[in-house]
Amino acid sequence: MAIQPAGSVRALALVGPTNSGKTTLMEALLQVTGAVDRRAGTGGEKVGDSSPEARARGHSVELNLAGFDFMGDRYTVVDCPGSLEFCANIDAALPAIDLAVVVADPDPAKAALLQPTLRELERLGVPHALFVNKMDVARSSLQDLLEALAPVSSAPLVARQIPTWEGEKVTGFIDLALERAFVYRPGEASQQIEIPGELMDAEADARFHMLEQIADFDDDLLEQLLSDVSPSRDAVFADLVREMTDGLIVPVFFGSAQNGFGVRRLLKALRHETPSPDRAAQRLGVENGAYVLKAAYAGQSGKLAFARVFGGPLADGADLVLPTGDLCRAGGLSLVQGSALKKIASAPDGDICAIGKVEAAAAGQILSLTGKPQTVRAAMRPRRPLFAVALAARNRKDDVRLSGALAKLIEEDPGLTLAHDAEARQVLLAGQGEGHVRLALERMKRRFGVEIDTQQPKTPYRETVRRSVTQRGRHKKQTGGHGQFGDVTLEIRPLPRGSGFVFQQKVVGGSVPRQWIPAVEQGVRDGLTRGPLGFPVTDLEVTLTDGSAHSVDSSEMAFRQAGRIAVEDGLRACGSILLEPIEKLTVYSPSPSASNVTSALTARRGQILGLTPREDWRGWERIEAYLPQSERQDLIAELRGLTQGLGAFEADFDHMSELTGRLAEEASQGARAGA
Repeated sequence: MAIQPAGSVRALALVGPTNSGKTTLMEALLQVTGAVDRRAGTGGEKVGDSSPEARARGHSVELNLAGFDFMGDRYTVVDCPGSLEFCANIDAALPAIDLAVVVADPDPAKAALLQPTLRELERLGVPHALFVNKMDVARSSLQDLLEALAPVSSAPLVARQIPTWEGEKVTGFIDLALERAFVYRPGEASQQIEIPGELMDAEADARFHMLEQIADFDDDLLEQLLSDVSPSRDAVFADLVREMTDGLIVPVFFGSAQNGFGVRRLLKALRHETPSPDRAAQRLGVENGAYVLKAAYAGQSGKLAFARVFGGPLADGADLVLPTGDLCRAGGLSLVQGSALKKIASAPDGDICAIGKVEAAAAGQILSLTGKPQTVRAAMRPRRPLFAVALAARNRKDDVRLSGALAKLIEEDPGLTLAHDAEARQVLLAGQGEGHVRLALERMKRRFGVEIDTQQPKTPYRETVRRSVTQRGRHKKQTGGHGQFGDVTLEIRPLPRGSGFVFQQKVVGGSVPRQWIPAVEQGVRDGLTRGPLGFPVTDLEVTLTDGSAHSVDSSEMAFRQAGRIAVEDGLRACGSILLEPIEKLTVYSPSPSASNVTSALTARRGQILGLTPREDWRGWERIEAYLPQSERQDLIAELRGLTQGLGAFEADFDHMSELTGRLAEEASQGARAGA
């Protein structure tokens, strides 16, 4: 059972669904190792979820960072939010981790909640183990849970322990690799005991099953099992370490973070089996530098880059090269323990520290120590926004502060995006769900003192013409001196959907002088910006066929006005059709929820195009549908409510479609009211 070489700091991530107990496990690790005096929930010091927003919600909404020492080795822990609304925060962090501990609830009915987390770890190639929390209150057997979890993991789940029971209560465990039994002791390390006689056969069967699972990837071990040869303990541990590191298996431990049960045994397994930082450095493509997990503004400390050091150490004041080639300097290093920062002179290889005064640094970047830029091997995948609101400062005097606050929030949270809709004259803040956007607004008020009024984003309706007309437009104005005169005749006709606007001229005999024709087109475009229903006009062809000019009074402005008058009068004569934008949605849902999801889409005027199994996701469906953009605003909230918080979608504009009846009238009334 070889211990990992000393000298480098190991980085662990705690991941899994909301309320599985990740932060409680972090607090337990810190308490057991003496990094804090008492565990959260007992009235003592609390490291995780220190922000007011996290405490108000009762769960993590951002990364929590802390560190501890155990048996002479140093570890940093990244406690990750579990809700999909806040998971953009962990996109940059996970690739830099040596080992992820996936914290699971013991209820088999909640097994599917782990699938998004496991799929992301598998995609990134991050080794991971499973810790089944709250086993002291479990109402199902570990075997039932493993059977429920098997479909959600691509790699086989290998139970490293089996529970011992007293009635309906778990009182300890048998370590299958060590072949030793332990009983829990509240607040203390578990006590080793002899394996109870009535459990000898169960232990032997469970251990042999574990060996069979790891023998699938070791021919020598398989041959030993077939020959009834008992493998050495060192060989078994070597296989367990190698196969977990290579992503071939997922070891499963269990306990109770709240009571400290199984935490020390988990720590010992992590000490022996966590890969060295070299593998994470290779995954990222870092030669020598600091990889930024997240950036944040910390009051008077300014902007901090929370980064993991590779190939270190990193000294305070060191020159760092950004991916752009620009040079910056590490202006102060700090160890991170929750919200507390402790100044340090240098950070060793593998450690996570806060680096000050690196204003241009962003999550997912390498701050190079080699003197030349370094680029991350696999860049983060941007998350597409799922919910948006239009913003306006409640006090117009706060407009400048609003811009600065939004810029800082978006730097800190890669799941947020900002867009300016010039047509609707709205500033849109978009995120991964309503709760995510609401959190950003709460932070804006608390940290920057900016109060915001919000509205729904406006739907970009369009209108088109129902029939063809020929329309004359005449602009004549006589004042002192030169007057204004422009006279045009336009033919207006509808075009197929998606054609846009086409302008042509078929003037014969110079009735409209050639130099004024561009002005006529510009006037037509002016008139199309707002049609009779209140929206921009599209999918029509306008042809200039005739007109007249005055040798003195005609001008560019006069013909521009004549073109606008003709097209505005012509649009009223053509009859208007309101068009609404239709998006093509790809919705991802667990299979048991798929029928409810399709019903919800249909209720929103959606058209279901198809339902197929989601590729490489057992027990999931991919639903394709057309949906009016106006119906998408709060879709993510309903979708998450139908899918235990797991559902997601991607939306892209597809086409415009005619809208009639009450909804068309309401849209047109809204446009006229906002004019």
